[in-house]
Amino acid sequence: MTAGSLLALLAGFAALVGGAELLVRGATRLAARLGVSPLVIGLTVVAFGTSAPEMAVSAMAAWSGQSDLAVGNAIGSNVINTLVILGLAAVVLPLTVAARVVRLEIPVMIAAALMVWLMALDGMLQFWECLVLFASILVYTFMQIRMARAERRAEVRQEFSEEFGAENLPVSPAWRDPAFALAGLMLLVLGSNWLVEGGTAIARAFGVSELVIGLTVIALGTSLPELATSVLASLRGQRDLAVGNVIGSNLFNLLAVLGIAGIGRPSGVPVSAQVLAFDLPVMVATMVICLPLFLDRKVGRGRGGLFLLCYAFYLTYLLLSATGHSKLPAYRGAMLGWVLPVLVMIIILLAVRAARASRSVDSLKS
Repeated sequence: MTAGSLLALLAGFAALVGGAELLVRGATRLAARLGVSPLVIGLTVVAFGTSAPEMAVSAMAAWSGQSDLAVGNAIGSNVINTLVILGLAAVVLPLTVAARVVRLEIPVMIAAALMVWLMALDGMLQFWECLVLFASILVYTFMQIRMARAERRAEVRQEFSEEFGAENLPVSPAWRDPAFALAGLMLLVLGSNWLVEGGTAIARAFGVSELVIGLTVIALGTSLPELATSVLASLRGQRDLAVGNVIGSNLFNLLAVLGIAGIGRPSGVPVSAQVLAFDLPVMVATMVICLPLFLDRKVGRGRGGLFLLCYAFYLTYLLLSATGHSKLPAYRGAMLGWVLPVLVMIIILLAVRAARASRSVDSLKS
């Protein structure tokens, strides 16, 4: 590891911390000023902004013929978004999930993941399929804007007043909030680029494959804006922004990032057999389990810890596989023989508990 790589990592981390603070502050105050809920801002402006590194990396990789890197980055980022970012945000401060996220946003996210999986089954994301993906994110964004306009400004401002206190409502000049958000986005993109450059150089020095670099180092590096933003939002009690950022980023990665990567490559984006057999199913599974686990609209520290544990198992498998470690067969056997069944049982029990809690709440309301 060179001094330059280490310096890039440190500078990138500092830029991410500062950028996340500016973005969260600017976005939430801008939402209050415009009468738009934090959830909508998280699902659109913040999510799309923090996913800019994924789009840049995957597009350039696909256009230069590095399809494993392009696809691995998008899929790996979504796994990290769901398991690591939501997990850490919940561990920092238990999250409350908005009702519309359970009813609408999570099912849309799962549908998008399944659509990408089905399109990739032939080993290729065709040009026209990528056009469909990109058109889908445009439709989704349009629908979010329409729903945001349907919200009444007074109700949203009341929500901010009750959650953050009247003294925290915007009193600054109109230009300051979008300027803070834009400056935060620029720092996040810059910081993630530095981290990716340093991390990739180190990984290649150890002989790690392009696909694994995309699934791990670059996926983590390009997901750091989402990580910094969601964890900071959770620390500041802005839970809708934290959850909306993750779900919106997942949708953006699936529809916009892969869509743009394929549009710029008319011959299509190849999808490797390893991705089809393992990584895509893992990504879909992480999104599917969100629906039953979030039925009671709560993500506590226990569920957050479970998400982090699942990612630790996934990352360990990737690293053992990438290095051809002799312990890989034993690890695979242990995962399939007892770890995975235990995790499935825990998830089922938590889902049943969440469903019962949801029914109890609904009966009390009625």
